[in-house]
Amino acid sequence: MKLVKSVPVNYRRVWCITSAVSLCLWILPFILGKYTDVTFPFIASEDIPQELVGLVGPTENGLDWCPVLSPHVVNVDRLTTNKIFPQTDEDIVKKYNILPGGTWKPTECQSRYHVAIIIPYRNRSLHLQQFLTYMHPFLMRQQLNYRIVVVEQTDEKQFNRAKLLNIGFVETNKLAQVDCFIFHDVDLLPQNDLNVYACTHNPRHMYSAIDTFRYQLPYRRLFGGAVAVQKVHFEEINGFANKFYGWGAEDDDFYNRFEKRGLHIIRFDPAVAKEFQ
Repeated sequence: MKLVKSVPVNYRRVWCITSAVSLCLWILPFILGKYTDVTFPFIASEDIPQELVGLVGPTENGLDWCPVLSPHVVNVDRLTTNKIFPQTDEDIVKKYNILPGGTWKPTECQSRYHVAIIIPYRNRSLHLQQFLTYMHPFLMRQQLNYRIVVVEQTDEKQFNRAKLLNIGFVETNKLAQVDCFIFHDVDLLPQNDLNVYACTHNPRHMYSAIDTFRYQLPYRRLFGGAVAVQKVHFEEINGFANKFYGWGAEDDDFYNRFEKRGLHIIRFDPAVAKEFQ
């Protein structure tokens, strides 16, 4: 048997090449103008309450309506890196009194916002547990009546995010009356409580500032990651297109569907609409 002679690895050279390639990838968008001139109109922090679409009319069980903006919401960044310790589903349910179906609502008042958060998912258990551990108390502080729905793709075909989100919408409507849907990737976490997880008069891209893009918006028409859409608007554009497999394109198509209907996308102040990936 002929032995193959091993070749020594020049680790310094490998490190230099890797660093150079990483640096090029980091600055290339700036060279090409990807991040230039991406200013956009946004809803100022003080105007957020009037943009939120909430329930009105008589309340149930003699409860008063919760405030338009929860008193537990503070306009500060709560999320810091490496401080999320994932809990098991059992621990989360016990700690936060989560009801069957991933639901919760305040007991001291009647929430103005009935929301479903739809998560497309496959093989990302750590991200999911981090998400649930962080998001339940986050949503509770906002006094939402919410349901978290995880839609899992179990086959080995290319991931179809759009179809999973459509399935989540259809199946959630069979469970309860929901007025607002938030379509949300599992690896994104909001940093500011004032980024309220409720719908606005127009469809909303929920993150104007993303840490992986140096808290910049890569391009104005970005409509991926997490978006909040009223049920009536989602039905008006017939949801997502099911034809997109793999990552990307389905969110641009989603954006175009709203624009064609005259429903213009809005965003909150980047100081509020910050997320960690």
